[in-house]
Amino acid sequence: MEYTIHLGDFEPFINAIKQGFIFTLTIGTTDVSLIPGITIAGAKPELTHFTPAADAEYLLLGKCRVINTVPMTPDGKPTPALITRAALRLINAGVLVVNAGSRVKPLIPHVDLQGEPGLDIIKSDALRRNVVERMVDNGLVLGENLGRSFRVLIIGESIPAGTTTAMAFLVAMGYDAWHKMSSASPTNPRELKISVVKRALERAGVSKALDDPILAVSKVGDPVIPAMASIAIGAARAESHVILAGGTQMGAVLAFIKAFDKSALSRLAIATTRWLINDKSADLVGLVKEIHPIPVVSSNLNFDDMPYEGLRAFEEGFVKEGVGAGGSLVAASIMGFDLGRVKMAILRDYEELLKTLRVQGM
Repeated sequence: MEYTIHLGDFEPFINAIKQGFIFTLTIGTTDVSLIPGITIAGAKPELTHFTPAADAEYLLLGKCRVINTVPMTPDGKPTPALITRAALRLINAGVLVVNAGSRVKPLIPHVDLQGEPGLDIIKSDALRRNVVERMVDNGLVLGENLGRSFRVLIIGESIPAGTTTAMAFLVAMGYDAWHKMSSASPTNPRELKISVVKRALERAGVSKALDDPILAVSKVGDPVIPAMASIAIGAARAESHVILAGGTQMGAVLAFIKAFDKSALSRLAIATTRWLINDKSADLVGLVKEIHPIPVVSSNLNFDDMPYEGLRAFEEGFVKEGVGAGGSLVAASIMGFDLGRVKMAILRDYEELLKTLRVQGM
């Protein structure tokens, strides 16, 4: 099987994707990523602020402008944008980058929701309420206009430490997310995340479940949650189908949508990777069932037979998901491109990155 359906009826989304879609990458940063050990989405904590912009640039250009190197770790583990770019180029799909609130802005054309970067939720509120409200208003307008033009929106994300802020938001909204959030590392720093969330909730004075998603985001969330949610709601209002392409962070987006506009839920699905589904330290399907059951599907892409250790690392629990990788893979399969062909495209692009790395190392 090219992909596996874990929950719900995905058939309406299959039919809609065949009629055309646009891929939207929503980027943002949170100062939570500066906490040592919380994320591996950057060689050093301070470099995590460059990751979303670099992901967006690589997705569109095949190279980065905000950093002068290729988007992979020194030992060859690439950004998941490698997967997304290869799959979307096979399909010849359109890509739109949306800046929800990134500390470093990408040096490419993009839509700006007039948000702000998220602050360290241990020390202060994540965002000002009026900023979140402005982002949501702009996201609704953007989503509705995209929904008028495309039968499907596939929305991915890039925000280092986003699983921690997603956990904080979900707990603030009354959900049991403590042991269900994933990590880009094979060793999930779960206890560190839990400690950060507990300290953030105590600092924010959140002792019982909130019913206002904008308040919860402003207290302990990040800019990507309301951005993705509002774009999805706007598109659903225009009768478009929406696929949230990502991992456990999509639980936070789903919870925001449920609290803000339940009518959008019938047009939502989540697409991810088998690496994320197989993560024993997380539980995306269980989280979705708790919040509101919607279709959940995962691509069955496997890198066991890849000739490079950096790619085989995905099978060892590194990265797992990000930049809409799972959603782009599922879309490619639905559009008739089997995973073998997608893997060859990924391999070609990876080898181009290696060539660039060798040139830069000379």
